[in-house]
Amino acid sequence: MTAHLAAEPALRRLELVITRRLDGLLQGEHLGLFPGPGSELAEARPYRPGDDVRRMDWNVTARTAEPHVREQVADRELEVWTLLDATASMDFGTATMEKRDLALAAVAAVGFLTQRTGNRMGAHLLHGDGVRVLPARTGRAHLMAVLRAVSALPRTPPGAAPPPLGAAIERFGKAVRRRGLVVVVSDFLDEPAAWEPALRRLAVRHQTLAVEVLDPRELTLPDVGVLTLVDPETGRRREVSTAGARLRLRYAEAAAAQRAAIAAALRRAGAAHLRLRTDGDWLRDLARHILTHRRLAHAPTAPAAPGVAGALSSGGGGR
Repeated sequence: MTAHLAAEPALRRLELVITRRLDGLLQGEHLGLFPGPGSELAEARPYRPGDDVRRMDWNVTARTAEPHVREQVADRELEVWTLLDATASMDFGTATMEKRDLALAAVAAVGFLTQRTGNRMGAHLLHGDGVRVLPARTGRAHLMAVLRAVSALPRTPPGAAPPPLGAAIERFGKAVRRRGLVVVVSDFLDEPAAWEPALRRLAVRHQTLAVEVLDPRELTLPDVGVLTLVDPETGRRREVSTAGARLRLRYAEAAAAQRAAIAAALRRAGAAHLRLRTDGDWLRDLARHILTHRRLAHAPTAPAAPGVAGALSSGGGGR
């Protein structure tokens, strides 16, 4: 209870920051980006090159002798589920916050953006002790309870053996039965081959957003002499001399290759990919992601893409 009381002011400040800044950045953006199977039909309009032929309105086309398509308005009610990776590798940060703090902020942003239209939100919390499931419910009180549960998670001790990310995503997909928006927040440091198949199966049924959380020190090694490195998952330690420019270059190249492999796996899985850094403006990155996907969706020749951004900005989406 004491931990919950201590976390409450920080969560309220986070709510104010998210709602004030994102309301400004996304002002006027109400309609969903990618109407899904649960969307409602709206007005018919003349066909334009690039429109989805599956939305042809044949009745209006027959009456007017001109091809027409039916506009769709995204549903305003959505079931949102978040899988949060809170394993030991997330207890790391060298910039303005730790990765776990940024993950909490990402979950909060998704929650505050979607709950204002009455959507239900639930969460799976992957931790050293296993997976904790918080049921999907509506309302600010429930969202704050979810965020308190996330902020109260203890640090995972080195050497603990939580379920692998792939197994957690697999279980997540089986538990979330109603179609909606699913958000996976992780650093995705497990081998992509271990989690990509499960994520692909998840994205077949749901609008899927993968939020990749990283810290700048995971991308480059500083020149600080002898550095003690600790594997947070196993607790193994190793001392490395960072004085050599060749070693630092090799590290940066390997880190860049790892991130490229993660991005490629997320793309193959069909998930929308949002990368957040502990040294970046994560709220602006989130708003940019939403607006970019909305512009792509409204482009006449827009390719098929996961319908995540509109669900975040309005609560609309397919079920």
